[in-house]
Amino acid sequence: MLKGQKKATASKAAGLKEGEFNGLLFQDSDLAKWLETVAYCLQNGDAANFEKHVDEVADLIEKAQQDDGYFNTYFQLVAPDRKFTNLYEAHELYCLGHLLEAAIAYEQATGKRKLLDITLRFVELVASKIGPENGKLKGYPGHQELELALAKLYEATNDEKYLNLGKYFVDERGQKPNFYLEEWDKRKGFTEWTKRVEKQADNFLSYCQAHLPVREQTEAVGHAVRALYLYTAMADIGRLAEDESLLEACGTIFKDVYRQMYVTGGVGSTHHSEAFTFAYDLPNDINYSETCASIALVFFMHSMLKAEAKGIYADVMERALYNTVLAGVAADGKSYFYVNPMEVVPEASEKNPARTHVKATRQKWHACACCPPNIGRLLASIGKYLYTADEKAIYFHMYAASEATVGNLSFSVKTEYPLDGKVIVTVNNSAKATLAFRIPDWCEDFQIEDAEIKDGYAYMTRTFSPGDIIEINMNMTPRVVYANSKIRANVGKVCIQRGPLVYCLEACDNGANLHSLLVDSSAAIEERQETIGGMQCIVLTCSGFAEESPNDEMYSFATKKRKAKQLTFVPYHLWGNRVTGEMLVWAREA
Repeated sequence: MLKGQKKATASKAAGLKEGEFNGLLFQDSDLAKWLETVAYCLQNGDAANFEKHVDEVADLIEKAQQDDGYFNTYFQLVAPDRKFTNLYEAHELYCLGHLLEAAIAYEQATGKRKLLDITLRFVELVASKIGPENGKLKGYPGHQELELALAKLYEATNDEKYLNLGKYFVDERGQKPNFYLEEWDKRKGFTEWTKRVEKQADNFLSYCQAHLPVREQTEAVGHAVRALYLYTAMADIGRLAEDESLLEACGTIFKDVYRQMYVTGGVGSTHHSEAFTFAYDLPNDINYSETCASIALVFFMHSMLKAEAKGIYADVMERALYNTVLAGVAADGKSYFYVNPMEVVPEASEKNPARTHVKATRQKWHACACCPPNIGRLLASIGKYLYTADEKAIYFHMYAASEATVGNLSFSVKTEYPLDGKVIVTVNNSAKATLAFRIPDWCEDFQIEDAEIKDGYAYMTRTFSPGDIIEINMNMTPRVVYANSKIRANVGKVCIQRGPLVYCLEACDNGANLHSLLVDSSAAIEERQETIGGMQCIVLTCSGFAEESPNDEMYSFATKKRKAKQLTFVPYHLWGNRVTGEMLVWAREA
């Protein structure tokens, strides 16, 4: 569906078909993410039959690309006279960033350069029009993405002009005089979305993190995806350019991101502007937690790990991946959540205007289809998030059955994680190396021999031989989680976690009115294996209570009654895969 729709739009831009532009103005990015997903599948040895489709799309883009290198189907079909006049909202540079990421991945997968060469022509055009030199726009992307793509391009080519352009975009952001205010005045408030003059929003600059220079920003504000793409670029460029002040700014902003993160790794608590709000403001019933925001959080944490191996970054990366990101797609891969709530009452989602963004069921598609292809490209590239290496060590950040060569070591990993906490690493070659195995923050009890624990990693240095085995055992006994008392929505409540997986209650297991249930946090939590949506999982049960009013009065002086009840919890990422009904992560503690 996505591929066919966007091939049609590219065909129109190429003059091969008649018709108008369809969809949102940034829809080119959806095609680019699909291309990137295919590229990663090809790198993994899958999807060989899709390679011809990528080549067809590259041919279409080449035909559609203008003589100066410009390619953007919206502006070519709708507004050819308004190119580069609205960097704030028009997504030209955002779409280019996604195409650049796809082109790099495809060249690495196949050795074919056509898509990359096409994209580099557009990059060169941008560099000729935007930058610090006289006569150029002193601008930067409204929706951050090109910055992090340029860091990848530098790593792929070792050409410093790409790193310098990305660094310029980061460094110029929020400087005075503010580019976006000047651009607004030039276009007299005309917006590309409504095609009319609009009033400037109160959060005009903070929405896209342009209210201050990035090194002065200490709080995560504005659109969550834009913010986290920016922070990812800051971490990558800071590392590659050896810019310590930029890395320090990343460390500072991470602390606030962490204070605005749900237990599932969701971020962006309000549907207004899909944005961050303030520390500890984490409502459960109206939160947003866009799937793309958690994907962007994974990107940010991975970039921070490459700059400095600290367990907390991998803990957050894993939390977001195993909970919110996986919840964003159904078990059968055919429907999606844009919003990932912490509790759902279907009737409220249907009838309360303040909660219509909260869906009780995954949707087959979205008018804004950014999440499905974003999930695709992340899951297709998941291997690169498992391990990194630097001059100090080879790091095992997350655990999955795999084979890899990282640094000077070839190895295989056997595990059923996250169902089981046993991990067996078998070395395949001779090498002297330091290995660093992450010990997750949820794991109080673990076994690993001859290792030194530092910053959440177990380090071991030795000369390895073929057949050497390292075994890690992590106790996955389910645990009761308590939120910080500053999180108003969760006072007096608990949730359950087993390993990296957060659990939730569903009405199909526990009956309606989940808000009336109480968890006995002192009771033993039992485990059993089950299948939900065709996926094997572990379901948890424990003792609790159902609270009932003694009569039908709306308000009463009579004490409520409590009845003993066994409660059933399922992994959050699998909720909504059976029937439509209520869901609840945080339940009251008895």
